[in-house]
Amino acid sequence: MSTATRAEPHPPQPSDVVRQVVVVVAAVLAVVLAAVGSGAFGGTSVSGASGGALSADATPIAPATTAFSIWSVIYLGLVAYAVYQALPGQRSVDRHRRLGYWVAASMLLNAAWLFAAVQLGNVWLSVVVIVALLAVLVRIFVTLFRTPTHGWVDALVTDGTMGLYLGWVSVATAANIAAALVESGFDGLGAPSSVWSTVVLAVAGLSGVAVALAGRGRIAPMLSLVWGLSWVAVGRFTGQPLDTAAGVTAVVAAVVVLVVTVAVRVRHGRVGATADLHR
Repeated sequence: MSTATRAEPHPPQPSDVVRQVVVVVAAVLAVVLAAVGSGAFGGTSVSGASGGALSADATPIAPATTAFSIWSVIYLGLVAYAVYQALPGQRSVDRHRRLGYWVAASMLLNAAWLFAAVQLGNVWLSVVVIVALLAVLVRIFVTLFRTPTHGWVDALVTDGTMGLYLGWVSVATAANIAAALVESGFDGLGAPSSVWSTVVLAVAGLSGVAVALAGRGRIAPMLSLVWGLSWVAVGRFTGQPLDTAAGVTAVVAAVVVLVVTVAVRVRHGRVGATADLHR
């Protein structure tokens, strides 16, 4: 929960209704386009797009197929947030005023990623889009930390959803960049692929540590990041391409992110309790 001071709600404005509608429409578009991108209505799926460059066995950084089931949870959370922020009681809440358009932008960027990857088959364009998406999610994360959480529903629907979203997209960004490099014929500058995969996964782990420190041990980003890294390890130990070094690095990175998040959360909890005693 944020330590920010709770602000008094402002009177509802016509612009608040517009924002609520935009978020709902963006959520509907995100879900529909996600179904199209997954191949639910036929046609090319993400794994089959761009000659399989984005499939689970395309690079040593790609998570095993099961990892992508987390999107179902994220989309469910995004729909829940769209409904929650559209309630009359949430209309003038300052937190949603700050978050609304950024969340809508993240959903539209996600749809744009599917268009770039599946419809256009342009992996490098999809990299540009997912990096922009990651930047937007970081902005959302900062806003979450700077605004107060209004009860457990808000914590679950808003903080939980956006945290999972950020953690997973962090892993997906690394996998997407690796896929683009492999498709472009990048040979690792003479170094074995295991070296590059180890470096990239270590960086992904460090990004998780940075989020844990910045967010004072927020759980949701850690859960999805650890989930993604764990399935990268499964893919490298049991699937193709086999890469023991990458698998071990992914496991170590996942454990480090988990331990640091818990440690920071415990420490922050103790500091907060001590501060309360001295008030």
